[in-house]
Amino acid sequence: MSHHISKNLIFFTLVLFAFANCKNPSAKKEERVTEIPEHILLKEQPKDIPTPEGMVWVEGKTFTQGAKPGDPFALPREQPAHKVTVDGFFMDITEVTNKQFKAFVDATNYITVAERPIDWEDMKKELPEGTPKPADSILQPGSLIFNRDVNIVSDMDNYTQWWLWKIGANWKHPEGPKSNIDGKDNYPVVHVAYEDALAFCKWANRRLPTEAEWESAAQGKDTEHIYTWGNDPSLLNASANTWQGTFPVKNESVDGFELIAPSKSYAPNSIGLYDMLGNVWELTSDWFNVDYYKQLDPSKPLINPTGADKSYSPDNPYQKEHIIKGGSFLCHASYCSSFRISARMGTSLDSGSDHVGFRTVATVAMLRK
Repeated sequence: MSHHISKNLIFFTLVLFAFANCKNPSAKKEERVTEIPEHILLKEQPKDIPTPEGMVWVEGKTFTQGAKPGDPFALPREQPAHKVTVDGFFMDITEVTNKQFKAFVDATNYITVAERPIDWEDMKKELPEGTPKPADSILQPGSLIFNRDVNIVSDMDNYTQWWLWKIGANWKHPEGPKSNIDGKDNYPVVHVAYEDALAFCKWANRRLPTEAEWESAAQGKDTEHIYTWGNDPSLLNASANTWQGTFPVKNESVDGFELIAPSKSYAPNSIGLYDMLGNVWELTSDWFNVDYYKQLDPSKPLINPTGADKSYSPDNPYQKEHIIKGGSFLCHASYCSSFRISARMGTSLDSGSDHVGFRTVATVAMLRK
């Protein structure tokens, strides 16, 4: 179960509208064994590198990545937990906001994926062979939005019941063409596809975090926590913008927000990062591979890992997906329960929605160029 966003879902919705190691020989004793040089951890912020505006230094450290002991919501793709060493880096204090994204668009005249005409020839490459083309009236620019009008759900595995393909939905019109972002400069930008996030990063001299960097930042000053605030689940409503009530038919908004919330609406973690859990999912640079953790060699140190070398998810075999982290305002214990540091989902390269955004990182090497 997940809030998984994919072309399959987009297409499903469109159609509904349209049609109702071989081991090396043992080394000889007299042969010398080449030792791997010990990694010199970049822990502290270099004195000659000032902190970029709106960012914070994430201290280099070794921590536990993946599901922690005692986490009742841990999924197989989060296991086994393993030690990871990540050098220090800078990370945005908040998710990229509408104001920040608008500055990028104004400077570059960039047009997001959700605003571009849909190319059926390109789209069908990642759909099952023989998939029929929907009517041209349906194949219009848009994005996915949460359906607030769901009254009853017959099958919790059928997430198409609470997602709508909304023609005209994009970062400027998050709920459709009649909506806007007036007065929402400080809200996270949404309806951004992976390509859009990369374009922003190139303009800003930033990049997306790796999954390991993201988890290091979410841990703050700690190394073993389940949540950004520690291990106490009772603090969830006070600490993150998630769903309360019965998903997806009733949101009691105990935390004060029915859906998306402005940045900094909750207390930051121990190093000053806001909304690392809840509000909107955050894009990372790693491929989403459900078997990646199981394929790791625990005898080898994992230093600044960049994830799997290919995407793999049996739920979406036709698509290449990247990892999203942190959960969103739609996460609930009865459904996705992804308001945990180790939670990991996948999103296809050209999919966006009203609950996925991103934040960026900068390394010392990037800033010294």
